[in-house]
Amino acid sequence: MVLVLRLKSDLLPALMAARDGMLANLDLRWFNDPALTVVMAANGYPGAYQKGSEIKGLAEAAKLEGVEIFHAATESRDGRIIATGGRVLNVSATGKTVREAQVRAYEAIARIDWPGGFCRKDIGWRAIARETAGKPS
Repeated sequence: MVLVLRLKSDLLPALMAARDGMLANLDLRWFNDPALTVVMAANGYPGAYQKGSEIKGLAEAAKLEGVEIFHAATESRDGRIIATGGRVLNVSATGKTVREAQVRAYEAIARIDWPGGFCRKDIGWRAIARETAGKPS
């Protein structure tokens, strides 16, 4: 999902070229801005986890600049979004820096109301360390 945010080219011709074994002939174009994805998983994942918990706040979270939320294991039931698997959401964001993308992704996660889920809080730390290495404080 993180690559989808950076893809400037149309995805359909890329998929067709992949299907036809013609990727070498395709000139893909990319946005330069960094992107980062944080996976939200059901509590207990990767072990035993429960399905069926409701996820709220997705529309509010998706309003943030540079944020896209990709559903991996969700289902719409009676107008509600329900978790149906272990790795449930991919909260992705772009920014001028990796740090900015990270802040946006975690801001979006803070707006998601899902007591049945969790995410790691350290995504992107190595890239941010590389990005800030040698910069004056």
